[in-house]
Formats: sequence, C-alpha cells, structure tokens
Amino acid sequence: MAAGPLLLLLLLLLGAAGPGAAAAAAAGPGPGLGPGAALREELLLRPLPAGDVAAAFQFRTRWDADLRRGAVSHYRLFPKALGQLVAAQGVRELHLALTQGFWRTRSWGQPPLGAPAGAELWVWFQDTVPDVDKAWKELSNILSGIFCASLNFIDSTNTVTPTASFKPLGLANGTDHRLLRYAVLPREVVCTENLTPWKKLLPCGSKAGLAVLLKAERLFHSSYHSQAVHIRPICRDASCLAVSWELRQTLTVVFDSFTSGQGKKDWSLFKMFSRTLTDACPLASESKVYVDISPKNEEKEFLEVTPTPTSVHEAVVQGDKRTYAVYDLLSPSLFNSSRSLNVQLKWKRPQDSQELSTPVLHAQRYVSGYGLQTGEISTLVHNTHPYRAFPVVLLETVPWYLRLYVHTLTVITKGKENKPSYIHYQPAQDRKRPHLLEMLIQLPANSVTKITIQFERALLKWTEYTPDPNHGFYVSPSVLSALVPSVVAMKDVDVEESPLFASLFPSSDGSSYFVRLYTEPLLVNLPTPDFSMPYNVICLTCTVVAVCYGSFYNLLTRTFHVEEPSRGGLAKRLANIIRRADPVRRC
Repeated sequence: MAAGPLLLLLLLLLGAAGPGAAAAAAAGPGPGLGPGAALREELLLRPLPAGDVAAAFQFRTRWDADLRRGAVSHYRLFPKALGQLVAAQGVRELHLALTQGFWRTRSWGQPPLGAPAGAELWVWFQDTVPDVDKAWKELSNILSGIFCASLNFIDSTNTVTPTASFKPLGLANGTDHRLLRYAVLPREVVCTENLTPWKKLLPCGSKAGLAVLLKAERLFHSSYHSQAVHIRPICRDASCLAVSWELRQTLTVVFDSFTSGQGKKDWSLFKMFSRTLTDACPLASESKVYVDISPKNEEKEFLEVTPTPTSVHEAVVQGDKRTYAVYDLLSPSLFNSSRSLNVQLKWKRPQDSQELSTPVLHAQRYVSGYGLQTGEISTLVHNTHPYRAFPVVLLETVPWYLRLYVHTLTVITKGKENKPSYIHYQPAQDRKRPHLLEMLIQLPANSVTKITIQFERALLKWTEYTPDPNHGFYVSPSVLSALVPSVVAMKDVDVEESPLFASLFPSSDGSSYFVRLYTEPLLVNLPTPDFSMPYNVICLTCTVVAVCYGSFYNLLTRTFHVEEPSRGGLAKRLANIIRRADPVRRC
C-alpha cells in the first residue's frame, strides 16, 4: 500500500507539536517565584445550543528543571508526587483523562480537549527505559493510588501500541512507537474521590483563584465532566536550547440548564457553581476568565455580559472565528466596584432554538446484528467541508473475546469502495492482548464514510465474567486524528492572549488545525450462562446427600437390642416398689 499519504500526515502531526512546545515557553515566571516556575490559570465559558453552557478550566504549571536526570530535590509549584513519578519511571510524556459522560460533537461542536468516556492513559517513555512493559505496569499502579482510580486494572489485555495515532505533543527526538503505551477503561466511573486528589495538585489548591469554583456537588450535577492531567517537555525559550516541563490540569464540564432548573437562556457563575470569584491565586502570573460572545446566527446576535470585561479578544480557534470577553483577575480595577466577580450572560433579545453549524469532522459508532454468535461493528465518519478532502487516521481497539474477521473489513464512501492508504493490524491473543487496527482513510468533501467489520463472540470461562454479566461488556471507542482544513482564513495570533487550550494542539500552518475525536463506547452482550443454576444444583445435591447419607448412616451404625416383654403395667410395678419399701407390712 502507498505510504506517501501516511508519511505526509505524520509529518504534519509532528509539525503541529513543535510550535506548541515552543510557544508554551513564552510565558514568564510568576511574581516572586524566580525564573524557574510559572503558573497560569484560565476559565473558558462557552454557551452551547439549547441553553447548555460549557466551562473549561486550565491550570498550567511550567518548571525550568530537567526531571529526566532525577536530580531535582526541591519542589514548589510542580507537584512532587508527579515529578518523582516522571523521574523514576522514565516518562517523556504523560496524558491521563477521567471522563463521565459523552461529548456530543454534532450538537455541541468541537470540544476544547477531547477525551473518551471512562479512563484514558497514554504515555511516551524515554529510550533509556530497559523494560517498557514493566514501567507501564508500575506507572499505572502508582497513578491509581494518586488519583484514587481503577487504573490498576490496566494490563496487557487492554493495552496497545499505536503506530500513527498518538504522536508526542512536546519535544521529541524520535517517534519510536515501541516506547508508547495506550489504554482505555471505558467502564471507569468518575466521582468526588477522583476530583479531590486532582485539586490537591494545584499550587493554590481549592482555596484561592479559579479553583474556588470547583465545588464537587455542582460539577457532578452536569451532563458531561472530564478532568485530565498532561505532562510534557517544552522549550524553555524561543531558541529552544534548554528544556522545561509543563503540567496542564484541565477540567471540562457541561451544565444542562434543563436539569438544573435555571432556565435555558441566561446564566451566571453563581447559578452554575454556587460560588463567585473573589481573587486570583497569589502564585499565578496570569489568571483570566474568557467568555465566548461570538454571534450565534446569521443576524449577528451578540451576547451581553456583565460586568464590563477588561478587554475583548478575537481569534480563530478550531477553524471558527471567536470573540472573547476577557476578565483579568490580576487587574486592580476589576474588584474595585465589588468584592466578588459574578459573570452574567444575557441575550440581547429572546431567541428561538439556535442551530449550531455542523462540525467539519464528526463520527458515530454502533453494533449491529442479531443473536449472540456474530455481529458487526460500524463506524460512520462525516466530512462536511464543502470542497476540501483530507485524510484521517482511525484507531480501533477491540477486546480479544470479539474475534474479528479481517477479510470482512469494508470502507464505503458514496456507494463506492474507499481503499485505505495504510493499514496496520495486530491480531489479538486470547487473554493476552486486544485487536489493534489503524487505517489512513481519505475523506472526500461533503461525504459520509462507513467502515464495517464483522466479529464472532467468544465463550468466556465462568470465572472471567463480571459480577453483572448481563449488563454487557464495554468496547473502547474509536479514535480519529486528522488535520482538518479551516473554513475561515487563519492568521497568527498572540499565544498569550488566546485561551490555553489553543496551544496544546497548535496549527503548523494557517490552513488547517489538529482534531482528535472519540466515538461512543460500545456495549456488547456475550453468551452468558445461567449463574443461578450452580446455586440450584448445589442446593439440590446437598439435600439429596443429607437425606440419603443420613438414612444409610443411621442404618449402618445403629445397634439393635431385643427387649423382654414387660410383666406388668406401670401400676403393678409401682405397687411392687412400695411393697418392698414398706417395713410394717413386711412384718
């Protein structure tokens, strides 16, 4: 198969990581922290159709130290637990996401930072690590303890090594995919016990700055909740002669105003979080709140925010032109009129249900078929760009107990076969590793591409079923990575003025932007035995054994004696006893 399109896409993906690592080094250190540490925090508020509101928190800690040598002994802003973990396990990049819910791309647009439902972990190790599998296992166990999650269930049966989908986001001397490990636990449930250790990693905790809004009761009363940790090496300055380490803690939540009972038009910080902002984190060099006030329809209907923002910033983000109202918490004039900041958003006039433009790239996935023997996995990938075609890398991870028939793989676009430019398939091994399928597919303009593959369900051992086997077994979502052409002409923007999430996946040129999407996780039923039958058999067997064995044991061990017939009744025997005991009658 032709490798030209694959090499071109990989070069573009690698080029997208380089500028981000260099641009991330532009921020200066925080006040009084010296040249070796810097903290920047931001909150991005974005209204969604039907009254939903997306809130994206980002806390970026940059540290001018070389953790790879393991000679660092003093920690201030950078968490010591993560710093020692990076040095001890030889980690080059670490990306962990814990998500509850599913981001509806078609209705909500592109997410600020995509993540699959459940737990996702992918790590690049240094080339000096002798045993990557051993380091991967130890790393997942340590992270399980730090974040109080079930990451210790990551093993060889759900770990894969992609070759084209996940490239380093920071500085990388090479892209040897043998140093990469990727795993997803789609059944992981995110709760308060995961949020608490995540907040403790923040330099100011949840006592000051934007983190005071992170109230667990409100965050988990939402349609979507995702918290993540990203660690990567970046350039220390523009010359990139030295390396710094960057820690990004992100939290994205979508509030459904219907379920919260707050109406679907206007909202405020207090309505969403039950709290307001009083000050910035004292250790932060920047602390800002961005409110997306871009027009939502063709009539250029803007949103009205109060109080008056510090400034207004325009940028092209993810292919769309955005207008942001910016509140700088470090500005002395912001808290002059009031002691707290409660950002409120109101529509200038009542609006009907607004229609969000369909994203250029979105996908969906489902299982079809009948019975419990065979089935089919179908993935629909949509390219809604009116005139541009572009390639996409599709990653499929399927558990070993679904036996894939690779000869049934079909890729259909507009009724015709669409032959992938590149296919990498690693077959599964029973109880050892899952299936891995990667494809490079060209998506024509304004098209829908359907990828199907048939499978057969395996019969597990009775000890391998979950405690609730009739609930089904989860299949990891598909991952799509692509450089999507921008509809709006993109230009160079000031990295320091734009929201932070725009610099994690920056654009290598002005014509496209990087997108990573996740489909829905699948729930597949397997042939399940009747687990009540062993109980019934045990009860019946015990009853039969008790009755039969008890009867036979009685007969075999009982001693039989022949009793002489009695000479009289009870009254006669009592009379004889009295007669013997009476001495007067005896005389």
